Amino acid sequence: MKPVRIPIPWNGKTLNADLSEGQCIAIPLDHTQSQPNAYYAPLYEATPVRVGDWIGDTREGGSVNFYNIRLNPHGNGTHTECVGHISDDRYSIHQALGSEFFIAQLISVYPSQQDNGDRIIDRLEWEPDIEAIIIRTLPNHPDKLVRQYSGTNPPYLDSNLAGKMSDENIQHLLLDLPSVDREEDGGTLAAHKAFWKYPENPRTKATITELIYVDNVVPDGLYLLQIQIAALELDASPSRPFIYPLR
Repeated sequence: MKPVRIPIPWNGKTLNADLSEGQCIAIPLDHTQSQPNAYYAPLYEATPVRVGDWIGDTREGGSVNFYNIRLNPHGNGTHTECVGHISDDRYSIHQALGSEFFIAQLISVYPSQQDNGDRIIDRLEWEPDIEAIIIRTLPNHPDKLVRQYSGTNPPYLDSNLAGKMSDENIQHLLLDLPSVDREEDGGTLAAHKAFWKYPENPRTKATITELIYVDNVVPDGLYLLQIQIAALELDASPSRPFIYPLR
C-alpha cells in the first residue's frame, strides 16, 4: 500500500502518522473457531437463513451466503461502550463516537496482586494532552484471543485511577480485559462510574473499549487511534480499533 503520511501538531511538536501502517487491535470473531467469552454470554453464532428448500450458504447449494448472527457485544469479543451501558438514559454508542482520530498512548502493565487475591491496575503514567489510553496487561499471552473469562475474576481497573483519567480528560480507554470493573462487584461499577462521571456529570462522548488484543511485537508509545463501530443505537457495539504509529 502506498504510504499516506499526515502531520499532526501535538504538545508543541509535529508528529507524523502513516495511515498505510495501521494495526488492528480487535479480536476477530469466527463462529467456526474458538472465541473469547465473558460474563456467561451465549457464544457468537452465525447461521444461514433457511426458507423452504432454499439455504443461504453457497457451500450447501445456496446462490448466496445469507447469514443471521447472534452476538452479545459485552460478552463476545472486542466491543466499545458508552455511558448508556450504566445509565437510565438511552445514550447510544453511535451518537457517542464519530469518525475522528485520537492521540493515544499504549502502556503495558503488570496488574498488582491484592491481599484478597484480586489483581488490579492501580498505577499508570501517561503523556500530557493525550486523548486515549490503551492498556496491555502483562503477561501478554496469545490465548487472550480465545480465553474463557467467565467465573475467573480477571484483573480490573482501580476506580481512583479511572477517575484520574476522567479528570485529565482521557476520552477513550481501551484494554485487553472483559471489564474495567471486578467481575462480581454487586453492581457497584465503580470504575465505569468514575470514568464516565456518572451520575453527577455524564461524559456522553467518552468510551470504553474492552477485550482488545495488542500483539507483543507492537511497542509501547504514541499512536493515532481510530475506533470503528457498527451504526447501532445501543449502549455498545462490536468494534475494530486501529492504531497507527506516530513518529
